[in-house]
Amino acid sequence: MIYLDHAATTPLDERVLLKMLPYLKNEFGNPSSQHSCGRIAANAVTEARDKIACIVGVNPDEIYFTSGGTEGDNWALKGVYSAMGGGHIVLSAIEHPALLSCADELKKQGASVTTVNADKSGVISCEDIERAIRPDTVFVGVMSANNETGVIQPIEKIAEICSKKGIFFFSDCVQSAGVLPFYTNGVGGICFSSHKFYGPKGVGALYIKRGTPIAKLIAGGRQERGLRGGTINVAGVVGMAEALKIATDEMQKNNQKIRALRDEFIEEVLSQIAKAELNGDINCRLPGNANIYFKGFSGERILTLLDINGIAVSTGSACAAGAVTPSHVLKGMGYSDERAHSSVRFTFGRDNDREQVQKVIAALKEIVK
Repeated sequence: MIYLDHAATTPLDERVLLKMLPYLKNEFGNPSSQHSCGRIAANAVTEARDKIACIVGVNPDEIYFTSGGTEGDNWALKGVYSAMGGGHIVLSAIEHPALLSCADELKKQGASVTTVNADKSGVISCEDIERAIRPDTVFVGVMSANNETGVIQPIEKIAEICSKKGIFFFSDCVQSAGVLPFYTNGVGGICFSSHKFYGPKGVGALYIKRGTPIAKLIAGGRQERGLRGGTINVAGVVGMAEALKIATDEMQKNNQKIRALRDEFIEEVLSQIAKAELNGDINCRLPGNANIYFKGFSGERILTLLDINGIAVSTGSACAAGAVTPSHVLKGMGYSDERAHSSVRFTFGRDNDREQVQKVIAALKEIVK
């Protein structure tokens, strides 16, 4: 299998697994327990929190452990909205469905939501965000990099706009964590998910700036300073901390290699396959992402035929109730249903090589032919 779907998930790093194993076997204590087994687990959680906070550049008590990006998105939006007593919400139209669906739920409860489209390059305009803000705006959400196109967003400038207006700004960093440095100046909250940077699935983190009013999403015990009930996944948070450290330490080396493979792939596909076009800005994007429009072809069909050839990729389309709906991201960039249905996402990782790139190009040429 040639795996080119790293934006969906990444394989678990062996070094991470070794860090996790003691807490999956011998050190199995509940970190809320008062005996020695519990204290060992609690110390591991504290060390993981400290390590993650140091990498993100925030205080340890501003890091909350979650089950992943979806929970982080939901907790940030619902938590701030509830704590603020309601108000107006501004989101980019290219956010992950976790945030957009959460906003749809709040609409049913009376929330006012404004979505801001991207331009044809996939970038959200700072000016459009500022124009969307109202006196009653309590939450602005723009992801750091898009999960489908990989296009990097101007979160520094948007954070500055929100900070000056005293509005909570949230940025979903699920795709950029471990690939880009974290940016938190003027940012009220970010979230990320371990399995996107070679850590375990089912664990993530939410940063909420100290002093931010936020309600709990999951009621229960006193875990996570009383804001998130449930026994902490000790092995998971230990693995996430180690995976984030490795990804951060090796970021430059990995990005350089992955970007070279991605650039070679894009150049050859666009030059050798007629009517193939890149979706999103060529330069301002994550190093591993190539989202390509194959004019006149079904993206789902290309995905299926590549899969038969042992190549894993993705499309932005979603199957719901037996119907394939077009990518909301490409639609949010102003593209047609046809283009949204005819696009395929290829996302490269640190284990891919040039030989695999050439095999994928050859398979694509035959499939299109």
